[in-house]
Amino acid sequence: MTNNFFIRPVRMNECNLVTDLIRGIAEYEKLSDQVEATPEKLYQALFVDKTCKAVIGFENEKPVGFALYFYNFSTFKAKKGLYLEDLFIKEPYRHNGYGKQFFLYLIQEAKQENCGRMEWTCLDWNTKAIAFYNSLKAKPMDEWTVFRLDEKDFERF
Repeated sequence: MTNNFFIRPVRMNECNLVTDLIRGIAEYEKLSDQVEATPEKLYQALFVDKTCKAVIGFENEKPVGFALYFYNFSTFKAKKGLYLEDLFIKEPYRHNGYGKQFFLYLIQEAKQENCGRMEWTCLDWNTKAIAFYNSLKAKPMDEWTVFRLDEKDFERF
């Protein structure tokens, strides 16, 4: 890992950059057709509503990845948790230890916020990510199935 890598919170004028990184992860996950994020929507979520947070990783001042997260709540722990919505590192910058640096950053954030746990999901076919998460000793929640209702589904009710 280079000594010139650092992570910091996203700034108000960087919503275009975060949108581009979101498009990057969507392309990697073969979900580009599902991206509805715009710089304006991100600005609203990050800086007005404050429903989520984002950090950007830089190598030599060049943005190479991001993480977007928010807080949820565990009824069993009676504590908030940190939910990692997305972590993405651009292809040329992978395998430099940056993913682990993002996790260390977020774990510190979870500790500072007195979180009871940190969770995220991973696509079943993303074997490289799964191997990475296993190397961190993260526990897969094999007995759980993720369900979703999209805002289009809300109209049925």
